[in-house]
Amino acid sequence: MPGAPGVGDPLVGRDADLRRVRERLRLGAGGGALLLAGEAGVGKSAVLDALAGSAGADGVAVLRAAGLEFEADCGYSCLNQLLFPALGALEDLDADLRRALRVALGFENGDPPDQLLVSNAVVRLLQTVADGSPLLIVVDDLPWVDRASAAVLGFVARRLSGLGGLGVSFVAAARTGDAHPHETGGLPAYDLPPLDDESAARLLGSRFPGLARGARRRLLAEAGGNPLALLELPAALRPAAADSPAVLPLTRRLETLFGSRVAGLPAPSRSLLLLAALEGTGDLGVLQAAARRATAGHGLEHLAPVERERLVHIEEGGQRLGFRHPLIRSAVVGQALSGERRAAHAALAHVLADRPERRAWHLGEATLEPDEEVAALLEHAAGLTLRRGDAAGAMRTLIRSASLSPEGPNRSRRLAEAAYLGAESTGALSSARRLLDDARQAAPEGEDSLHSATASALLLLNGNGDVATAHRLLSEAIESAAGTHRYRAGDKALVDALHVLAVVCFFGARHDLWQVYYRAVGRLTPQPPPILAVLGRTFSDPARTGAAAHGQLDVLVASLAGEADPVRITRVGTGALYLDRLGEVREPAWQVVRAGREGGPARRYISALIHLCLDDYLTGLWDEALDLADEGLQACEEHGYSAFAWYFLYIRSVVLGARGHADESLATADVIIDWATDHGAPCAAHYAHHAAAVAALGRGDFTLAYDHADAVSPAGTLASHAPHALWVAANLVEAAVRINRREEAAAHVRAMREAGITTVSSRHAMLTEASAALCTDDDEQALRLFALAVDTPGGDRWRFDHARVRLAYGERMRRARTTSESRTQLRAALATFEELGARPWAERAMNELRATGSRRSRPAAPGIHGLTSQKLQIARLAASGLTNKQIAERLFLSHRTVGAHLYQIYEQLGITSRTMLRDALDPTAEPAGRSLQVRSSG
Repeated sequence: MPGAPGVGDPLVGRDADLRRVRERLRLGAGGGALLLAGEAGVGKSAVLDALAGSAGADGVAVLRAAGLEFEADCGYSCLNQLLFPALGALEDLDADLRRALRVALGFENGDPPDQLLVSNAVVRLLQTVADGSPLLIVVDDLPWVDRASAAVLGFVARRLSGLGGLGVSFVAAARTGDAHPHETGGLPAYDLPPLDDESAARLLGSRFPGLARGARRRLLAEAGGNPLALLELPAALRPAAADSPAVLPLTRRLETLFGSRVAGLPAPSRSLLLLAALEGTGDLGVLQAAARRATAGHGLEHLAPVERERLVHIEEGGQRLGFRHPLIRSAVVGQALSGERRAAHAALAHVLADRPERRAWHLGEATLEPDEEVAALLEHAAGLTLRRGDAAGAMRTLIRSASLSPEGPNRSRRLAEAAYLGAESTGALSSARRLLDDARQAAPEGEDSLHSATASALLLLNGNGDVATAHRLLSEAIESAAGTHRYRAGDKALVDALHVLAVVCFFGARHDLWQVYYRAVGRLTPQPPPILAVLGRTFSDPARTGAAAHGQLDVLVASLAGEADPVRITRVGTGALYLDRLGEVREPAWQVVRAGREGGPARRYISALIHLCLDDYLTGLWDEALDLADEGLQACEEHGYSAFAWYFLYIRSVVLGARGHADESLATADVIIDWATDHGAPCAAHYAHHAAAVAALGRGDFTLAYDHADAVSPAGTLASHAPHALWVAANLVEAAVRINRREEAAAHVRAMREAGITTVSSRHAMLTEASAALCTDDDEQALRLFALAVDTPGGDRWRFDHARVRLAYGERMRRARTTSESRTQLRAALATFEELGARPWAERAMNELRATGSRRSRPAAPGIHGLTSQKLQIARLAASGLTNKQIAERLFLSHRTVGAHLYQIYEQLGITSRTMLRDALDPTAEPAGRSLQVRSSG
């Protein structure tokens, strides 16, 4: 099968099928016969190739032939093709059998021999060729085998199937329902199924690794597990576009495979089939009404020829029609003339008057010239689609609406909104740029819409632009709305623009940038949407204004129950971020992530991943955080959202730093800072400085930690409109105390209290009291403050921070000579650090415990003999230079499992690096390759 995996290629997803086919053919065990059936393109030829290849490799003799269309009327032509390699054995046959076969094959003149004589001659010849050894007969494309050869092969197959013991196996392939029924009657059949979902995804990914996630999902759905379709359809989606057609066009080969039966149907049946293909749901009631309108009163009576050709089947109690393969639908649409398609769409629009979205879409497909009424219906339908969370569908509908809009502001506005959806939600950034250019060309002189400005700002952020330019563009568009009296809370374009402005201001992390946002939200009538009001407090300057938004956020979070709109879910999540309430929106966020993995709105998918990652870091789900960060980076790269990749780099940096991989953490932080500098986005740099401060604290480089924390918010102040100053505050205090800058530390604690961050969340309440405890020289006061911190209601939810407070509490207790009490805090801290893999802090806790005289100590390293066989294998592969991911692939494990095992191996061997791992292994270990730091993300 051209274009499918051949003899030399791995056959994806067919191991079980090949095993079943071999069992039924009884290769090497007496022989048997089998008809391999399946739909067009399902991979019958590839399975035959693999079968013949493996049989030949096992020493089985193989004779092959294939039916050919241009030889179908040439008697015994296939038999000639099959037996040509075995003609030398003809001399061993009896004279009558030899002469009959030579005449039949065209090597000798004479009267046509009796078919039964030829059949017996072939059986005897095959026995002679086999000579007691296994022999496999393979015939492909059985329907194109000439009738005379088919009759003989059917006789041979039935004889092999009935008698067995001859050492000869026979297998022929045909499309389901297409084999010569008389010649193959009675043969056992094996129906080759489509590939399962996992195998289909693997085949598509191996041949087209660069496909976007949404395109891949759609191709998998359309192909229905058909290997040929999986290998051919990607050409129909290049270049990938968000406005790709509802029915995929087919390549010539697929058109031939799936459309040949359609062409032979009576005209009324083809018309009915076209209606079914365009209607999409298979509702027989709708099809009946549409058919009567489209075919001069005829209804479903013309369905019988379609069913006889096995193109459709009736399901769900006789109320719904389904195509036997998704690509038959594409073939039907592809063969129809454009006028026929428009007439079918018009008929469907007429009978779908009570279903506005579908009616508008069919009207759009039936309309050729600009029509504002139809364009308005499509725009309304796009809004309904968007509210269901289908941003890509809304974008396609808006594009069609714009194409049917007369020249003027409506056309420009619809194109701009489609561009905004492409940039803000779907990930179709290249399409958004083209649409934005078209919108500007269609706009009246000097007019630019809010959606146009919003899309431009997003494209700037994700391109080579900077925050200042994006802010200026949005600000001018929003301020100009005041002159047109458009400060209405129900104005979707204005609300969308303000949400993007909030992101731009957040990136910029400056008080002056937020003033446009504050003014615009304050002018919204009759009152601002609650989420915009919340963002103005929690996302701008949460240290000072965040706590006041708890009540409004309560209402918003409660409203997410049953919410399907990913835009609303992620916007509420953004409002919850700096109040440490992301845990309350985890389930809705997972809902958005699952939809994103299946091709849902890419920008929202990335936002939900960010929220889950941040909550995972705070609550100690660090392995999951690293997994999701890797997924987020891939999504950003795949969809072009470079402006949001730094969030995921931050997660990797801060987790790796906390786990003791300071060099990698600091290098990653530098990457973020470079990007932030280039794009004028200090907020991203603040995140990086926080991660670097954590890494430096873990390494014991307190001066470096202080410098990074001070870069976010100088000691003694909580920087205005720099939200991450909240997350850095306690780190700055600890670093300042460690380097004996107690005045700066105390000044920072005062700033924390004056801002009132203890009311922001339990985490900040806990860290504020602990920071105050670190600053005081009075042991009694310090221990009281530490006790308040440790016992903060809900404080133990923040596992890493809570364990650090316990460690500091235990350290102070030991120095205050309350040694026995200190052990309780230190042991609790150590247990958490070990569970998180926070090695530097675990070492500190262990050292403190030893200093108290605790008998608990790290067990002596048992050497490699104490490792299980699996751990020893992992250790040797790691020492050879393989990454965690490569080791996982080789051993069929999760790379997270590999990371966990390596951590335990380090503990058991008493080492801290892969270089030391090489030295710890026995002399028979593989030579070490490049030294890699272990990290559970692989």
